[in-house]
Amino acid sequence: MPIRLPLLSPDPQAPFPPAESALREPDGLLAMGGDLSPSRLLNAYRHGIFPWFSEGEPILWWSPDPRMVFRTDAVHLSTRFRRDLRRSDWTVSADRDFAAVIAACATTPRPGQDGTWITPEMSAAYLALHRLGHAHCVEVCDAGGRLVGGIYGVAIGRMFFGESMFSGESGGSKVALAALARVLREAGCPLIDAQVENPHLRRLGGRRMPRDIFLAEAGRLAAAPEPAALWDFATFPASQLAGERLDPPRA
Repeated sequence: MPIRLPLLSPDPQAPFPPAESALREPDGLLAMGGDLSPSRLLNAYRHGIFPWFSEGEPILWWSPDPRMVFRTDAVHLSTRFRRDLRRSDWTVSADRDFAAVIAACATTPRPGQDGTWITPEMSAAYLALHRLGHAHCVEVCDAGGRLVGGIYGVAIGRMFFGESMFSGESGGSKVALAALARVLREAGCPLIDAQVENPHLRRLGGRRMPRDIFLAEAGRLAAAPEPAALWDFATFPASQLAGERLDPPRA
């Protein structure tokens, strides 16, 4: 039986269907159509909705249940990885080259994945959000300044909605996530949306959150004022992350 989905209005200010009305199979599929204008994207994120589609498909909008999230005080780095990180000459920065991070996320091969959902249309949309001050990235570079890892997403208020991360060298994405968590935690931002569960995210400390709880938490945090100069931090050595307690004992 064909799936029937609500078709979004051409008006980018038009409301989305309630996230609770999303399909159970495929999990979280909510609506189709519309565009990727900044106003529509920001409206989507504020309501726990994000776009995810492949080349040649219509724009599809999702709100899965449960949601994968990270608490910014609970990213897990293994003891072995921390030991190696203490000797690392990598550095961490933010918003130095958003275009390079999103391009690397789109083109870095991933096990079990054929192609990318970060289409040219998606890249252009998030670059526009970045220029408007809503999309941000964390870069990880080696001693020669080469990009070896990164993560990008959308910041609204005190909520960060993660979109994608990559590793150009082993561990690059782990460092990017841990650095993002540190920056957000120190600014009073407790939550990172990771959208859809997978084993890699679980190993890094990602947790399932029921959609109703996520929508309430994300809505509350997105409505809060964004911390001043959050993305203006000075470049720092990735080795600093090795000694931080980012993964307290779980209940």
